[in-house]
Amino acid sequence: MSGVAIVDYGINNVRSVKNAVEYCGFDPVVTHDADAIADASHVILPGVGAFGDAMINIRARGIDEILERQVREKGKPFLAVCLGMQLLAKTSEEHADDGVVHRGLGWFDADVLRLMPNDPALKIPHMGWNMVAKERNHPILANIRESNLAFYFVHSFAMRCRDHGDVVGFAQYGQPVTAIISRDNIAATQFHPEKSQDTGIELMSNFLRWNP
Repeated sequence: MSGVAIVDYGINNVRSVKNAVEYCGFDPVVTHDADAIADASHVILPGVGAFGDAMINIRARGIDEILERQVREKGKPFLAVCLGMQLLAKTSEEHADDGVVHRGLGWFDADVLRLMPNDPALKIPHMGWNMVAKERNHPILANIRESNLAFYFVHSFAMRCRDHGDVVGFAQYGQPVTAIISRDNIAATQFHPEKSQDTGIELMSNFLRWNP
């Protein structure tokens, strides 16, 4: 077992994640192939795009079943990024027509809701740098000072977890924004670590050396 699998489901931008993994000294493969994901030591699910379209592609390619087997059953270290994190929720109201929500992977007891900051001066999408406040320690944040937990966000929707124990860190954007979640061998960030300069690279490096 070797290397890092970056999951390609057809609409996600994987280049920046691939570059970040290579910068950390690892050899990634961009794939949706079951054997390649099975052979990898770590799996990353990046994400740019719409929740509903992403889930259609994931199910059409059988990626949901591959990830269920390799991540949830076999315990392979897993990192989901931005939309990738949102896909771990039960539902999303993004582009929901007539109140019919999209179904996610359902790995976390959570829903994805539109950002509604209480300050009208705050624009949607939430775009740019923001600080993350830790709720608890986690290996992917090892050796990163709390004063350095600034990351790059681009999103209009965010996850709301029913189990607060799943939350590792929050940002503030006129409301609390779930920024990092984790349970067992699964971690996820709403922000883009691959676009977050030195601190993001340190988080990625921590993940790639994580053996839960």
